Amino acid sequence: MMSFFSIISLLLLLFSLSSVVISDGESFQKLPVPENRSGPEAFAFDSTGKGFYTGVSGGKILKYTPETGYVDFAQITESSNSSWCDGVVGTALAGRCGRPAGIAFNEKTGELYVADAPLGLHVVSPAGGLAVKIADSVDGKPFKFLDGLDVDPTTGVVYFTSFSSRYTPIQVLIALGLKDATGKLFKYDPSTKVVTVLMEGLSGSAGCAVSSDGSFVLVSQFTKSNIKRYWIKGPKAAGSTDDIFSSSVSNPDNIRRIGSTGNFWVASVINKVVMPTDPSAVKIDSNGKVLQTIFLKNEFGNTLLSEANEVDGKLYIGTLTGPFAGVMKL
Repeated sequence: MMSFFSIISLLLLLFSLSSVVISDGESFQKLPVPENRSGPEAFAFDSTGKGFYTGVSGGKILKYTPETGYVDFAQITESSNSSWCDGVVGTALAGRCGRPAGIAFNEKTGELYVADAPLGLHVVSPAGGLAVKIADSVDGKPFKFLDGLDVDPTTGVVYFTSFSSRYTPIQVLIALGLKDATGKLFKYDPSTKVVTVLMEGLSGSAGCAVSSDGSFVLVSQFTKSNIKRYWIKGPKAAGSTDDIFSSSVSNPDNIRRIGSTGNFWVASVINKVVMPTDPSAVKIDSNGKVLQTIFLKNEFGNTLLSEANEVDGKLYIGTLTGPFAGVMKL
């Protein structure tokens, strides 16, 4: 049986050998990650709108602008800057180096919140540098495997998910194979500095996103191929607090709202546990209806697509293990 690292290495090899097809001149661009790191998993955008921030293997958070390319912005641990954290694959050495997963800015304070897969919830000052750990457990229970994160643009409340509360990132294939359903949705309120559990019993809760009007949070269930909705406010929040928002997206990962439009982009693959196929970006509206699907196999091969994030007419596309971020003109 192939080991976890053998499988990830195979995915990286296939991904690096896959050809990138540009269908319209400059419509698709590769932005290779430096220092032999990999997996620009999620993106965050500051108020300048000139580039993006992304977490990569080895525990670094990079800032990218067209003028400077990638530069170091922050790191999860002191070890993240060490030479032996360069070139690590996936979640290898993540317990020491860190592995940033979900990231998002508080638009009012300029602070960057980070869900590090094995090391917990962190925050980075607007100046960057070493991240500050906020929490690695709740009610005495370790997080184990954090994944998605979003910040309510109005309240500054942070919502984040755990893919599993039983298995660690290095055990992700076990979690998928056993259809683990111990994922959770959490809330962190910066005003009270308290973390609370909002939802439990989730199956591969990979991503989350606050609606543009702040009335609900979407949570993807990768293993069950659906998206749940947790009501924050309004009449539905008083009674049943969650429902199935959409079952139309196969194996959804990160979810990102599209400005104030009320729509969302969802990263999707068809999960074969060992070898995912047909990566795509799926746009859905505020009722869960699919509006558009962009198939990305020509650009990304059979890889673990993790995020599609639209800003200023461009779609920024991330992966769990790939060596580059993708940018596509819409």
